[in-house]
Amino acid sequence: MAKVELKGIGKVYDGNVRAVDNANIIVEDREFVVFVGPSGCGKSTTLRMIAGLEDITEGELYIDGELMNDVPPKDRNIAMVFQNYALYPHMTVYDNMAFGLKIRKVDKAEIERRVREAARILDIEKLLDRKPKALSGGQRQRVAVGRAIVRNPKVFLFDEPLSNLDAKLRVQMRAEISDLHHRLNATMIYVTHDQVEAMTMGDKIVVMKDGKVQQIGSPLYLYNHPINKFVAGFIGSPPMNFLTVKIVEKGGKLVADEGSFEVTPTDEQAKALKAYIGKEVYFGIRPEDLTFTTSPVASNNMQMKISVIEPLGAETHLFLTTKTQSCVARCSPDNKYSIGETVNFTPLMEKGKFFDKDTELSICETPTTE
Repeated sequence: MAKVELKGIGKVYDGNVRAVDNANIIVEDREFVVFVGPSGCGKSTTLRMIAGLEDITEGELYIDGELMNDVPPKDRNIAMVFQNYALYPHMTVYDNMAFGLKIRKVDKAEIERRVREAARILDIEKLLDRKPKALSGGQRQRVAVGRAIVRNPKVFLFDEPLSNLDAKLRVQMRAEISDLHHRLNATMIYVTHDQVEAMTMGDKIVVMKDGKVQQIGSPLYLYNHPINKFVAGFIGSPPMNFLTVKIVEKGGKLVADEGSFEVTPTDEQAKALKAYIGKEVYFGIRPEDLTFTTSPVASNNMQMKISVIEPLGAETHLFLTTKTQSCVARCSPDNKYSIGETVNFTPLMEKGKFFDKDTELSICETPTTE
């Protein structure tokens, strides 16, 4: 397998449209890295530059220590799995998987061995004589993955491979691709807009927005130490709540005043917030870090009205409103709630985040890549 390095990679289309801007990313040998971000953020364009399907406008791309900028796709020893499977409809599953090897004039016995082995790994041995139209979406995706496996590539590239599948099958295929990574011990780069896929599959996540890399790190590191408001809101489901608060000093202590309630920052948070006295900032708190209380508490009491209730079985999501703002709380289904009811929540302040309202950068910490 191989290490992949992107050094200052950029992509500019005609009309000075910048799709990717100064991407610096290292994918270690045998690592599973997920590029995640909203539609149009540049993640698929970055993947296609690695594959050689898009020309690199700026920067340098290295695979296994070799400069790849001008190397044709066929000579990069990578394999790509596409969103739409890209199977030949007139060929059987066997022939679809074997086609790339036949083009490279691999020995017939070796082709047979590789295709049978990949089919065994993916549990599609009984499908080898069928054509794509006779397969389900999940089976077609396995065939597309199998076609990549038989190549024995240095790097596997996945471009939103599960987006055409239904929710249940996506969960199953997610687990299968993760298991495949461990079994093949391969270098994999996976593109998705689904942050749940990113959190559950990746050793490392690259969060992108507007063509720029926002933050790189392990899933839990990004979840606990987001560098800005975008990362904080994108990683996690339901997403982090953001409430506009004003930092004021009362009784010698700093408080964050929402208008309907006040919360008290921790001592560490207060040190960083001293520069914001009299200013508005964003207070971020995750739905699971809001604790329901049966009666108002002396401090950090967020009193809000329930506008929507979403019972999900194992948990319940409450959509709450203050006089001017809204947020979501994740609660136990054992508590009985009513729409229109006023409830009390206490935020776990050590898990709370504060963000500059202008730059949207984290105020209380400056996370580094993990």
